[in-house]
Amino acid sequence: MSAWLPASPCTPACLPVARPDDGWVRFRRRVRTVVRMTALVVVVLAGVPLAVVAPLLGPRAVGRMQAAWCGRLLAAAGVRVVVTGPRPAAGSLVVANHVSWLDVLALNRITPVRMLAKVEVRSWPLIGAMAARVGTVFLERDRLRALPAAVAAVADTLRAGGCVGVFAEGTTRCGRDLGPFRPAAFQAALDAGVPVVPVALSYADADGTVDATAAFVGDDDLLSSLLRVAAARRTVLTVRVLPAWTGAVEPGGRGPARRSSARAAAAAIGAALPLPAADPRPVPPVHVPARPVVRHPEVSRAA
Repeated sequence: MSAWLPASPCTPACLPVARPDDGWVRFRRRVRTVVRMTALVVVVLAGVPLAVVAPLLGPRAVGRMQAAWCGRLLAAAGVRVVVTGPRPAAGSLVVANHVSWLDVLALNRITPVRMLAKVEVRSWPLIGAMAARVGTVFLERDRLRALPAAVAAVADTLRAGGCVGVFAEGTTRCGRDLGPFRPAAFQAALDAGVPVVPVALSYADADGTVDATAAFVGDDDLLSSLLRVAAARRTVLTVRVLPAWTGAVEPGGRGPARRSSARAAAAAIGAALPLPAADPRPVPPVHVPARPVVRHPEVSRAA
């Protein structure tokens, strides 16, 4: 693994610990898990023929099918999605914080996006093939020399009017803090002259409390994460679409422009998230902090 790769401080210790329940509660949880996992399998399999015919259809039809399919997947998993803010315009770089594999479904539910994803996703059973079919841009994260080609591919997609989704932290976190944003993808928006749209994603339980059940961190595998989400009573995913901007946030050359844009996106998302920061900072209209600092609190464990 290259030293420049982003690393997350989050581990399985960030995940909630199940409370001891009586037999009836355990029974209901098992039934809920079986029902939701069955529904997920049905929806995933229903998406296979859609992925096959997608190249034969126009972009609008594909976008509608993609949004509907992602919405049904989220519903099958027991995830309720709440969206605030306008839908991103065509040809936007959609930048979000990254908590879970559910994030990809949430972004595609509000607007069709081609994701910039790690190349390992391509090898995931069924999901990898479907991701490739809908135009995902894959990045070999351990090869720094592969980055310019990926940025160029993103810029080409943006120029053609497609939206591209980027998780600028480069890794997942538990949802209780925010990492620094990597600036490379922002260069694609500058090169293409298109808007950057920050999107804040947050997860809560049925009572509205910030919850890490959906977090995909550490050595978590997809099946374990699926089972954990399916067993939850209810997961509420809030998608906050924030004001967009085009071009450089601050005067400067090529490097400073993309870095200032990355800092502005991180600051905007950090201010919109329900993070337990001691010193929340508003986002000024022009000046942005050099680097948003959000502490990673100790995760309390339920008895």
